Amino acid sequence: MKRRIFLQSSASAMALAGAPAVLRGRNLNSAIQLAAIGTEARGWADLEAMASHAKTKPVAFCDVDLNRTSRARKLNPDAPIYQNFREMLEKEGNKIDAVTVAIPDHMHAIASLDALRRKKHVFCQKPLTHTVWEARQVRLAAEKAEVITRMGNQIHSHGFYRTAVQLVQSGAIGKIKRVHSWINATGHGKSGQIGRINPSPPPEGLAWDLWLGVAPARPYVKGKVYHPWGWRDWQDFGNGALGDFGCHVLDPVFTALKIEHAPSKIKCSMHTGINDEVWPAQSTVEYDFPGTSFSGKSLQITWNDGGRKPRDLGPHFNRREALPGGGSIFIGEIGSLLLPHVGAPKLYPEEKFKSFAYDQMENLNHFHGWLDGIVDNRQPSDGFSYAGPLTEAVLLGTAAIRSLGEHLVWDAEKMKLTSSAGDRSDLLTKDYRKGWEIKPV
Repeated sequence: MKRRIFLQSSASAMALAGAPAVLRGRNLNSAIQLAAIGTEARGWADLEAMASHAKTKPVAFCDVDLNRTSRARKLNPDAPIYQNFREMLEKEGNKIDAVTVAIPDHMHAIASLDALRRKKHVFCQKPLTHTVWEARQVRLAAEKAEVITRMGNQIHSHGFYRTAVQLVQSGAIGKIKRVHSWINATGHGKSGQIGRINPSPPPEGLAWDLWLGVAPARPYVKGKVYHPWGWRDWQDFGNGALGDFGCHVLDPVFTALKIEHAPSKIKCSMHTGINDEVWPAQSTVEYDFPGTSFSGKSLQITWNDGGRKPRDLGPHFNRREALPGGGSIFIGEIGSLLLPHVGAPKLYPEEKFKSFAYDQMENLNHFHGWLDGIVDNRQPSDGFSYAGPLTEAVLLGTAAIRSLGEHLVWDAEKMKLTSSAGDRSDLLTKDYRKGWEIKPV
């Protein structure tokens, strides 16, 4: 009897030792205690989805605009609400297991890094960061913290995208020769502004200085210019259409082709004009990647936005068919695959694939997948080790947009960007406002 008790106790200790950090030392049936940085718009969508998980409980909320916290309050009326995420993590840190980050892009890195340094599991919206250098720091911090992470490009788990990945990897259209990706969204479509306009006092309840955070100081402007909409158009806060949609549209491309190496060259071949404030309304960016097992020796991926769409669609596509507003076309040796942005994949030429049968992959819950990973101590796909390099590639495209026509050469290991004009590594990072500096990992 004593031996049986000893064996049971030893087994329990071993099971607990292998349990995720969030559950060690606590009842294994206790909930993941979740904090949200950003509680409205995308922040609310993420928070609501996660709160529906059986083993998750929201315990703290943070939003710089208290006027946008009413729905979060209803999830847990007893949970404290902060405007400064640093104060929340400092005061509530011992109560928090996991953190969601759904705020403007320029603040993703500093919020995620603060949580990761405290060894909190982190779910951060796309793009993972505002600059290439930040993406590298967040990836390294996540690997150092050994926590469960995921980026919020939730279509990664959608059945349409997962089906396209399987089709490409099954060899349905042969080796991939090139890829075109695009989105109709424009670089200054939400704010409609191309320069600064007359300032106005911020509304009561909005901590404007905290909203600015790492960005240079500038006055608040009433309306959908910066907050809550429009900020993606401005270089200080977002990365235009490519930064907004690149991690969505290019995600199945990276996943299907198993792109594990950074682009070697990047070039913006056109845009409609840029200044020091906003992103161009339209742009075309060309990437050269090393080949993978699913492509030729090299791989070209071309990005278009602002309504621009690819013309060279290969020999298999029916040009009479209108392209969707966003998506990708994989041009293979024996066929092509059109994948609309959140749409079912379609194989070409149609007559060849008319009777082609394949499995439709199911939709997975991207948010619950992260939380299940925390419970099971298992890193799901789309963690920061994947999201970091994807974000780096996307943001190298925005660096190219700021250096029109230059062939940029990227040395990922040394984090050095060069062109015939000289060293362009300054495009990989930015200056931080005093008191908001980000330290390297």
